[in-house]
Amino acid sequence: MTDTQVGIIGAGPAGLLLSYLLRLEGIDAVVLEARSREYVEKRVRAGVCEQPTVELLREIGVGSRLAVEGLPHHGLSLRFDGADHRIALTELTGSSITVYGQQEIVKDLIAAHVDKGMPIEFDVSDVELHGLRTESPWITYRDAAGTARELRCAVIAGCDGFHGVSRPSIPDGELTVFDHEYPFAWLGVLARTPPSHEELIYTRHDRGFALHSMRSPEITRLYLQVDPAERIEDWSDDRIWSELQLRLETKEGFTLHEGPVLEKGITPMRSFVVEPMQYGRLFLAGDAAHIVPPTGAKGMNLAVADVRNLSRALTALLRHKDGELAASYSDRCLRRVWRAEHFSWYMTSMLHRDPNADEFQNRLQLSQLRYTASSSAAATSLAENYVGLPYE
Repeated sequence: MTDTQVGIIGAGPAGLLLSYLLRLEGIDAVVLEARSREYVEKRVRAGVCEQPTVELLREIGVGSRLAVEGLPHHGLSLRFDGADHRIALTELTGSSITVYGQQEIVKDLIAAHVDKGMPIEFDVSDVELHGLRTESPWITYRDAAGTARELRCAVIAGCDGFHGVSRPSIPDGELTVFDHEYPFAWLGVLARTPPSHEELIYTRHDRGFALHSMRSPEITRLYLQVDPAERIEDWSDDRIWSELQLRLETKEGFTLHEGPVLEKGITPMRSFVVEPMQYGRLFLAGDAAHIVPPTGAKGMNLAVADVRNLSRALTALLRHKDGELAASYSDRCLRRVWRAEHFSWYMTSMLHRDPNADEFQNRLQLSQLRYTASSSAAATSLAENYVGLPYE
């Protein structure tokens, strides 16, 4: 006898979307989240939604606010040699991206859960997974009041991110790990100021990479390439704005709007994949299974693609007793994951100054940028990967 059909660890976009997709198929799920509701709704993460992500959210009825508040973008700028080189995303592919913060998607999905009376338990602790090789695994944890609980289910979905408990619950030797750390990090800034450009700007500068993005017409998101050993305490707001001004300037002149810094932090960059993304009745999705450097804007979108696959697999398994899609879940996801890993590596390598690179490598980097900006074929390849490849 099960308490629920699917136990979901993590109330980020992956866990919440999976829960909602399963509910549409008549499958019960319980979401367990270590943080508070307030924390997950304010946790600023990705902001670029691929076309397939936007279409899926609209199809399932949780895209109404996205349609009103999301910022559609039909191009992006590669800035190098002191000038902008626009990649016309929609003209090249017929698709676009939409800027809409990950935390906004989380808010929308939580609101949809509350509206339908779907269970989410926040502030849980001491989460442990048991019986993963059986057909009746279970989860033990303490609820927000500190009371010990046990949740029995047919399947467990690990959607709790890179540092969560799900992946470490798989015995040693069962997973192959692919891990690559980059010799730089991103210093990210959220500022209360209107965006200085109508589209995203990816900048390759001799002092290092910079990115101009946005979250709304009033909030700008900006990034600087820094050494991973840098301390955020050493970066005053004035120093950050000065460095952004230097890296984003153009020969024709560019006005970067400055404003109060609402949030800042330094994030190391890595590529990470585990194979397979499943063990017994435990299925991993999103950052629990893979990490991409943020240059390609793929992290959240990969999580959405994972749970779309997983919802279909679990529907077949739990409603129709057909385990074929569940058995092939990892293989189907990993095809998209490795494509996104390569694209994210490509964008990262093309735009960042590697501290270990010699001048020969720097010239090759500039040559690749110039080719991408001038070749329709190269620009189309970048564009179709950036807006999101079709699910099927």
